[in-house]
Amino acid sequence: MAVTVKECLELQLLEVEMLLSMFPKRGEFSLDADAVPSIQRYLRNAGGALPSQLEYRIALDVGEAKVKVELQVLLPHMYPQVAPQLFARSDALHRQQQLQLNTRLASHISSLDSGDLCVCEAVQWVKDNSLIFLENSKGSSECASKEVRVKEMLHRMWIYSHHIYRQELRKKIFDCAKKLNLTGFCLTGKPGVICVEGLQENCEEFWHVIRYPNWKHISCKHVENIETEGSIDNLRLFHSFEDLQFQAHGDYGLRNDYHMDLGQFLEFLKQHQSGHIFQILFGVEGKLSDN
Repeated sequence: MAVTVKECLELQLLEVEMLLSMFPKRGEFSLDADAVPSIQRYLRNAGGALPSQLEYRIALDVGEAKVKVELQVLLPHMYPQVAPQLFARSDALHRQQQLQLNTRLASHISSLDSGDLCVCEAVQWVKDNSLIFLENSKGSSECASKEVRVKEMLHRMWIYSHHIYRQELRKKIFDCAKKLNLTGFCLTGKPGVICVEGLQENCEEFWHVIRYPNWKHISCKHVENIETEGSIDNLRLFHSFEDLQFQAHGDYGLRNDYHMDLGQFLEFLKQHQSGHIFQILFGVEGKLSDN
């Protein structure tokens, strides 16, 4: 007999209970406060709309040095009948080692029996297998320090969305930018615009995180890469991650369906040496009024 979504969600909650018992300390297991209650509400009334996919993070200490490795988990509604989306990251890993670690993790998970809960297994695998990648990363760093100064690359992404209203989405954007040491801004309203700048791997992870599980009306309109032999901080156009909320036009009704004042936004872009981006985002050349 086919397994139902309801049965899968019940198993996901059981696994969360197991993980909470394994990681009871503050900061070890992180998920949104409403994640579990929303699934429980759906299970009590299975005829309603599906809840958001369950998403959480587990902080692991690896090796004697207790190096921090974070396992990010996103569960499709039909997990464990389908594979979870897993991503392991650590500030101690270079991008290549992190890619190799996640490739090996995905290969291991795909080798397990379909239909079995596997996040606990993934946690154990990461703890058992991350050390070799961490040691390789350390060796690479020591070799690099003996060579000519390595050039760094500032990555800047310009992201366009039909609108950005929801408080929980805005919180996710700002929390993620802060965590990944990204500067830039988020323009709230309609349209919504996000700019992030920093290391390429951090920008790409930000792009991955904010899009999932279900942000559909969003696109990366433009990417800039600037190479330097100094610190990328000297190339940043923004000193923090700013919350932009310009004067709006229209009705502040129930849908909050109002348009941002794009004239003010163009002025902001020009103040940050980015006036040319206006045409890339909106397809028209921006012009400031004479007033």
